Amino acid sequence: MEVSRIRALRGPNLWSRHTAIEAIVTCPAAECTLSPTVEQQLRRIFPEVGPIEGSRPGQIASMAHALEKVTLGLQSQAGCPVTFSRTTPTEVAGTYQVAVEYTEESVGRLALELAEKLCQAALTGQAFDLSAALAQLHELDEDDRLGPSTGSIVDAAVARGIPFRRLTQGSLVQFGWGSKQRRIQAAEIDSTSAIAESIAQDKDLTKSLLHAAGVPVPLGRPATSLADAWSVAQDIGLPVVVKPQDGNQGKGVTVNITEREAFDNAYKTAERYGTVMVEKYLPGHDYRLLVVGDKLVAAARREPPLVVGDGTHTVRQLVDQVNADPRRGVGHATSLTKIRFDDIAIGRLHEQGLEPESVPEKGRRVILRNNANLSTGGTATDVTDEVHPEVTARVVAAAQMVGLDICGVDVVCESVQRPLEEQHGGIVEVNAAPGLRMHVTPSYGKGRDVGQVVIDQMFPNGENGRIPVIAVTGTNGKTTTVRLTAHLIKAQGLRVGMTNTDGVYVNGRQTDSGDCSGPRSARNVLMHPEVDAAVFETARGGLLREGLAFDRCKVAIVTNLGAGDHLGLNYITTLEDLSVLKRVIVLNVERDGMAVLNAADPAVVAMAPHCPGDVTFFALDVNQPALAAHRAQGKRVIFVDDGAIVAQKGKQIFRIPLSQVPLTRGGQIGFQTENVLAAMGAAWAVGVTWDAIAQGLATFISDIQGVPGRFNVFDYKGATLIADYGHNPDAIQALVSAVDNMPAKKRVAVISGAGDRRDEDIRDQTKILGQAFDDVVLYQDACQRGRADGEVVALLRQGLEGASRTRHVEAIQGEFNAIDTALARLSAGDLCLILIDQVEEALAYITEKVKASV
Repeated sequence: MEVSRIRALRGPNLWSRHTAIEAIVTCPAAECTLSPTVEQQLRRIFPEVGPIEGSRPGQIASMAHALEKVTLGLQSQAGCPVTFSRTTPTEVAGTYQVAVEYTEESVGRLALELAEKLCQAALTGQAFDLSAALAQLHELDEDDRLGPSTGSIVDAAVARGIPFRRLTQGSLVQFGWGSKQRRIQAAEIDSTSAIAESIAQDKDLTKSLLHAAGVPVPLGRPATSLADAWSVAQDIGLPVVVKPQDGNQGKGVTVNITEREAFDNAYKTAERYGTVMVEKYLPGHDYRLLVVGDKLVAAARREPPLVVGDGTHTVRQLVDQVNADPRRGVGHATSLTKIRFDDIAIGRLHEQGLEPESVPEKGRRVILRNNANLSTGGTATDVTDEVHPEVTARVVAAAQMVGLDICGVDVVCESVQRPLEEQHGGIVEVNAAPGLRMHVTPSYGKGRDVGQVVIDQMFPNGENGRIPVIAVTGTNGKTTTVRLTAHLIKAQGLRVGMTNTDGVYVNGRQTDSGDCSGPRSARNVLMHPEVDAAVFETARGGLLREGLAFDRCKVAIVTNLGAGDHLGLNYITTLEDLSVLKRVIVLNVERDGMAVLNAADPAVVAMAPHCPGDVTFFALDVNQPALAAHRAQGKRVIFVDDGAIVAQKGKQIFRIPLSQVPLTRGGQIGFQTENVLAAMGAAWAVGVTWDAIAQGLATFISDIQGVPGRFNVFDYKGATLIADYGHNPDAIQALVSAVDNMPAKKRVAVISGAGDRRDEDIRDQTKILGQAFDDVVLYQDACQRGRADGEVVALLRQGLEGASRTRHVEAIQGEFNAIDTALARLSAGDLCLILIDQVEEALAYITEKVKASV
């Protein structure tokens, strides 16, 4: 068994809506059927693997299927919530495509690697350490996945239908898209003031502000030296707390100090973290109260990690007993964390006159740390419903005085059920980016959905952070449809982000160049804060490599499907395969969204039942069966009738004369008219007004600025030049139909062919040209894509054999030389179709030739 071409599908894809690891698995004949002996070995090594069977009823399970199930099972046993996997045979005997869901890409990749080793061990009878593999996966998952605070907010966003994206391996997360995006860093949101955060870090300044607001705080101040610190302690009276002035997570904090020796040691500990503060120790319990906006949303009583003596067991044994609780784990995966029995814990024992092997008397509480953080083994008990209104008022005032919109307020008092003032309690600290784990999954009591509260603060009134996303796919017309759709939306006054095979454009400015029709470019647009709507060309290559850049789109446009577009690559070998791939965008339309589908293409019409939203059908002919039936049901249709484009939904009808749509040349260019219908359907679906649509259509010109390489027309010494990027038989046929409507004395074509097409697709292009053009100039383009020199030109010549019209065929080396050769053969009144390869360079070259001819 050989595993190759491993890909991470980071969005909805050919196999599912889940993120997935995809691999090509090649099995020798003996492994195409999973033998009972090997399956028995697999179950001996990995008993939890589950059933291993074919993906479809009656399909024989192979080692590829075993690899699939083991990859899924390893992740599941390591604690990852994954459920989807699939193995599909290709047309190549013994070769399979395996796809397995992942939640963290690194974990999915490692699971596949370990699964391959496990399967090889089963094949060869060797040993495999399952426990070590699961521990490795669990540790990696723990390292890479979001922490509990950030995770709780992300979970709440997902429940609200708000899209999210991790911007780093850490806790920086973007919610929403474009101009509606928001960002968080752990439990800190993008509206959090940097000034407020710095105030919260300065304990002395915080105390001063809270005191000014009438909030009770402990006495004390920063110290300049050990002697000064002891002087402060004497002034305010023992017991005291010694802590860093600028600290967090309880680092360097020592509480309830009553003796000089302990004080000196505490000072040395705190001094490692900067300036030292000395405060009056407040007796009572340690509480954390969470304020979001102007509301108290959760409260927890915290206990430091401790054990209770039983008169029999040593401290070390008692810690082991506590850590044996199944609720306690390593890191943040469980509701409790194991108590760390380290040097800090032993030091704390010494302060209590104990050693690790001491046996504390029955009932004695042995404290193992000064702070009550859950990450070091502390516990939290929810007390949200017990907080007195006066306590609530004080902590909200504290958060607002500092200026934090998400704030963890640390309170020390006997009970939060009484006002702080009457029990000599106080606020000892105010924290930016507070941990939420103690509230989401407290050790005891009711969990609070604080993540939802944070999301409600960021996205009020049920907002979901989405901008309209329009995805465009098909064989031909994608780029023009994308550009025209973006132009129509811009006419509504929105800032549009657009990706296509020519580049990335944001609000009219090009931000990237080259073929940008994949998911990476689309993700960049969705990150841009100046984008109110996005239009994405969605090519098959990006879909296969990574899946979609978004979870759902508002509109999906499918222009058409042609058999000559990249068939034979990446196991997409039939029109049906291509249709299944292209309909991914239709499957992922929002429930209140729209699929805009070509009613003249049966393969596209067949996608309609798969759309979760509504469907708009478009066609040049109003009598197309799918469109006519849709129209009769009062649903949205767009068609051409009596020299005008008609958009209709029931009794609602809107007409635009074709004479007012320059792109169609008065309706002469059929494929451009279809592109117009598709773009209109998308603009209609996102609420662009008909006035704006009409204005946009009237101002969109088919020149090298508007749609470079898409039926660009030039005048050259009285001859008509047409430059187009058509590169498959369907595109060539559409171009021939268009130029047939244009008068010409002689017709000349210039063409090359993409080497990564099938032989028959390359030949078919010139077969079509041979029926419509007098002269054909062939050239070898800049990139042969795996073909030998002269191979593509030879196939193009074969397509012209027996041509009904072509009488002159000439092969030229180089695109610009071929253009020069064709131009030299032209006279006034002739027509030349130039099928360009290097779009920008070729258009610039043609433009210069035209200028020079004037």
